[in-house]
Amino acid sequence: MQGSGSRGEEPLQKAIRLVLAMLPQDRDAAPEEVTSACDDVHSMLARRGEEVDLAILHREVETRVTVWQEASTGLQDSTDHVEWLPAARADRSWDFWDRYRRYLEEVKLMPKRVVWRLDDTTDRVLRKLEDPTRPGHWHREGLVVGNVQSGKTANYIGLICKAADAGYKLIVVLAGIDNSLRSQTQLRVDEGFLGFDTQYQQRYDDDRGTSYLGVGAMPGATRLRVASLTNSAESGDFKRAVALNTNIPIGAYPVVLVIKKHRSILNYVKKWVVEVEGRPTGQGDKKIVHDVPLLVIDDEADNASVNVAAVDEDTRPSSVNAGIRALLESFDKAAYVGYTATPFANIYIDPSTEHDQYGLDIFPRHFIESLPPPSNYLGPERVFGLQPDDPDDDDVEPVPIVRLVDDQGTWMPDRHKKDWVPPEPLPGSLRQALSAFVLTCAARRARGQVNEHNSMLIHVTRFQDVQNRVASQVDEELRLLRDRIRYGDGTARQPVENQLRALWERDFLPTSAWFPADQVIPITWAEVWAQVRPAVEKIQIRIVNGTARDALQYYEHRRDGLSVIAIGGNKLSRGLTLEGLSVSYYLRASKAYDTLLQMGRWFGYRPAYEDLCRLYTTAVLAGAYAEITSANDELRREFEEMAALDAKPEEFGLRVRASPAGLAVTAANKMRRGLKVKLSYSGDLPETVIFDLGESVVRRNFEVLESFISRLDAAHPSSPDAGSIVWRDVGAEEIVDGFLAEYVADRKAHRVRPAFIAEYVRRCQRVGELRNWTVRLVSSRTGERAKIGGHEIGLVKREPTNTPAEEGRYTIRRVLSPADESSDLTRDQKDRAMAATRKAAEGKLDKNGNPRNPKVPTGTPLRRVRRQDQALLLLYPVKNQVPAAGNETLPLVGFAISFSFSEHSAQTEYVVNEIWQQQELEDLGDEDEDGAG
Repeated sequence: MQGSGSRGEEPLQKAIRLVLAMLPQDRDAAPEEVTSACDDVHSMLARRGEEVDLAILHREVETRVTVWQEASTGLQDSTDHVEWLPAARADRSWDFWDRYRRYLEEVKLMPKRVVWRLDDTTDRVLRKLEDPTRPGHWHREGLVVGNVQSGKTANYIGLICKAADAGYKLIVVLAGIDNSLRSQTQLRVDEGFLGFDTQYQQRYDDDRGTSYLGVGAMPGATRLRVASLTNSAESGDFKRAVALNTNIPIGAYPVVLVIKKHRSILNYVKKWVVEVEGRPTGQGDKKIVHDVPLLVIDDEADNASVNVAAVDEDTRPSSVNAGIRALLESFDKAAYVGYTATPFANIYIDPSTEHDQYGLDIFPRHFIESLPPPSNYLGPERVFGLQPDDPDDDDVEPVPIVRLVDDQGTWMPDRHKKDWVPPEPLPGSLRQALSAFVLTCAARRARGQVNEHNSMLIHVTRFQDVQNRVASQVDEELRLLRDRIRYGDGTARQPVENQLRALWERDFLPTSAWFPADQVIPITWAEVWAQVRPAVEKIQIRIVNGTARDALQYYEHRRDGLSVIAIGGNKLSRGLTLEGLSVSYYLRASKAYDTLLQMGRWFGYRPAYEDLCRLYTTAVLAGAYAEITSANDELRREFEEMAALDAKPEEFGLRVRASPAGLAVTAANKMRRGLKVKLSYSGDLPETVIFDLGESVVRRNFEVLESFISRLDAAHPSSPDAGSIVWRDVGAEEIVDGFLAEYVADRKAHRVRPAFIAEYVRRCQRVGELRNWTVRLVSSRTGERAKIGGHEIGLVKREPTNTPAEEGRYTIRRVLSPADESSDLTRDQKDRAMAATRKAAEGKLDKNGNPRNPKVPTGTPLRRVRRQDQALLLLYPVKNQVPAAGNETLPLVGFAISFSFSEHSAQTEYVVNEIWQQQELEDLGDEDEDGAG
């Protein structure tokens, strides 16, 4: 989310900052206000001799004032939780957060609305933790789910700032499994939280003015009481001996540690803090740290933290998992917040797993929060496109930046060993990618982004020896290209300028033309060519692996910008940020969703150069990413619906679409509890539980219901049944055209999408299934009377589980009265369904712990006795308990469909967690007595 010129007070950065300060702070700026402010600042700087391109300034400001971000959504379990944040807002100072907010707005020039949203989402997470001043013993555990390279670090630094303001005294950040990522994370903490360079000082009062940075280097920055026992050097991880000899009073003010996820490091931290602050518990040698509230931030929480060793609760957990649990168990007041973009492994954790020594497993039992990215995020949907299964949703067209590679096979086979020597020359696709990177660097300079970082990623093998050989070949090719640009080609048939210009005109011009005009700064070839030589002169090659001495020194080049070609493998696969990444050459295959997503370093923010980015990869890998994108999108929709239903994390029965191409959801040892099942609407019971309260939607659905009933009356005789109205022998096309095609669902009701259901019905009808429907307009015996389509019925009453008037939607637990589902069955079908329901309930307990004793047939056993041409549509007019703006309050229109099992319908395979499996069992005999007939 950083804009151009964000490192150092250059004229463009100064101009952007001044314009943003002149714009309204309490509302969106009008276009004419942006134009006027840009003109004024441009003129003022020109009088001072500071030249800024007015068009670039206007475009940079526009991108910041037009960026928006949706609110986060979440699941929460408030058991034994005391609401505290609203009151704490008034009685505590929030100096760390205020300083960080200023830094994001004034130095990083982050869009104001994104900062506002960051403030909101960190508040949502903080309030779900416990008040650090609350007495007694308490632990809280949660998970925050973001997107790859979308700003999760900025979010958890904001949370750290607020937690320190609130009173958390020891903050431990678990930052990956290698030194480079830990070092990068420490630097971000130095900049956003501490305000000083930890390589030179450890505490706030070690007054070396030259070491101030980030929030501490701003004009008028407050020096806040804080310390760190780790530093940003590669070797700056926690050392117990150093900590014991450092005079930092634990508990007096916030102390932060940024450490690797390594068993010994975690043990060192635990032993140190317990030795210094622990008090005996009376249970042998065990000690507990009292009254030092601990916050653990687990970055990339699905990596290393998940227990990959456990088979049952008696098995010793894997080392890192055990270390984290042991650290948390050493404090009487502790909060754990995991952050990840790929939560697949976390959701397959069994929440009930507990170990005598290490306690409960790290399941986000208290909350899960999902962070949507800002509108300027270049994510999987935009890179690879998205074609939702739901016909109600629009396709997302991919940006045209992927370039398919098919000439790499002999140079870098899919299967090779560490002694592989890539033959020369480099494949033409990689030579083109190198030329594209040179052009991108030059074009960014021509657009005014002279001192910005530029990065190219080459990720083609996991073997370090092979990476070193690739680096030598790339270095030779870059030197040749640089010499041709420096000295010319003599009598060559295609001079380098002609070669680069052909690539610019063939590839870059059409791609830039695809983007909206207001998102692209137009430049001529002459402007680009003028910057090619200075651009190529800056480019360096860096090998990024476990043994190379090369490092990505972005911080050291923050004022002049680093241009680097990063060649590596696993170190580039997770967490590490490549600043200004524009060109990626990626051939590294993986067999797991989460690993592939994390390898996508090209996701993120590309202000004013998105059109210059390129991803060179194979068709197979592009297809795999498209598949993952679809599965990930469906997962987020499931989560949104569960959040709208106000579910708890332990109620999140999750299913992740399995890969038809054979990809795993995550590593096998992370999903021992996952079960593969095949799902469709076959044998399903979709029912509406979320209703849009918008007046036009409520009226539209009521009119659809009345029109549908009138059409049924005209074509079929109706009959009363216990107060309800029934139509039989209704055709599938009448159901689809008369009701499903017209009904408007709430946008969060992802599991019940009428257009999706309609398409399923059409497919089944074509093979002779679902041709004979019964429609039942359900009437409550005790409900308020109403006339619908000429029939007088009793409105069904369903209590909301949310606050409908505030949220604009009406959410209920379920609309179905279980007895209604068997109303169309023959006596023989009912008897068989009842017997099957009782058999399925044997050995199962209800929510009160008593043996289940179902009174009516229900669930999967009922739907298995349906003939394949037999389906039931239940229509529920639900009393709307939210007063309308006008004089009348129309009922909400709910429905449920009991589908028979299909022999021919397409099925999708999912991997489901243990909660989903348990919920399927609990649905048996789940009766809701509400008076509906």
